[in-house]
Amino acid sequence: MKSTIGRPQRRKREHWYKNMVPSGRSSTLRTFAVAALAIATLASASSGPTNTEEAFEASNLPLRKVADVPLGGKTTRFDYESFDPTRHLLFIAHLGDSEIVVFNTNMSRVVGRIAGVSSVHGVLAIPELGRVYASATGEDEAVAIDMTTLGISARIPTGAYPDGMAYAPEARKLYVSDETGGSETVIDVTSNRRVATISLGGEAGNTQYDPSSKHIFVNVQTRNQLIEIDPASDQIVARIDVPGAKGNHGLLIDANQRLAIIACEGNDRLIVLDMRTMRATSSFEVGKDPDVLAYDPPLHLLYVAGEAGVVSMFRVETGALSKLGDGHIGPNAHVVAVDLETHRSYFPLKNLGGRPMLRILEPRSQGVR
Repeated sequence: MKSTIGRPQRRKREHWYKNMVPSGRSSTLRTFAVAALAIATLASASSGPTNTEEAFEASNLPLRKVADVPLGGKTTRFDYESFDPTRHLLFIAHLGDSEIVVFNTNMSRVVGRIAGVSSVHGVLAIPELGRVYASATGEDEAVAIDMTTLGISARIPTGAYPDGMAYAPEARKLYVSDETGGSETVIDVTSNRRVATISLGGEAGNTQYDPSSKHIFVNVQTRNQLIEIDPASDQIVARIDVPGAKGNHGLLIDANQRLAIIACEGNDRLIVLDMRTMRATSSFEVGKDPDVLAYDPPLHLLYVAGEAGVVSMFRVETGALSKLGDGHIGPNAHVVAVDLETHRSYFPLKNLGGRPMLRILEPRSQGVR
């Protein structure tokens, strides 16, 4: 995809893969595309650290390694992951393999795989529904999955290039950001049907639910705006300009401290927005191409994972952020999820020693609590 705001090469490669390997093409073409993509990825990573173990151990983050656990599958790209604390299951989108890996955090092993989710990007576990939803970018659809059987129960059409997702429980609606489609698809989870499409006026970034206002927020990364949507009417109620933003893609909302935390891929910045005034209060430099954010409220720890494998960590207290440091976690460590019970963080790495691996870390006690 040609970028209008200097988007990272990762999304260009994803679009290339999708165009080269449409549904129903021969396995020969698919094999060729995967091989070529792997060569391109290897070339782009050649300038990074050669010893990822030493790179992590030398980092100045308040973390220690618990384990590296093989995930199986091919050494292809991972995307979002989502944790179900009631079942101790971590659902990991293995984008390049078009499947979701199901990892049991108590057993520390893979317990299932959900195939047939084409170029899966977003994944969202909703324990109270007993379901996982995933965005299948290869088919421009959202996929509903039963948590007990791990079977696909519904496929719902979306706009172009569905990515991040958020759930508004009071309205019983799922919101899917259609990145290149520039819209938000609204799905009624009772019927698993699309009930609205909201035009955003620009390329959609990540989507989050705010339990305080009970509204949905979504980045519009080509307009450097944060959009507020009322699920009761599925209307845009506010467009908030984000000064200093460029390619605002990642988003996390701390409802207790009334903060919207925005990761900008275009200029490697993290911007903090006070949701009471809807004004930016601070900005920080983070690792290259920041993508996924995760938050551990009991420890007040924020993780910002980037495409270059660098993770930036912050302490969040009294409505403000203070930076703890940056560290190289592993190759392409752009995805992170946190178990709030154990405080362990999970980073799926597509190629660590020739295999897909889940790197598990936990905070060092000193200087964290």
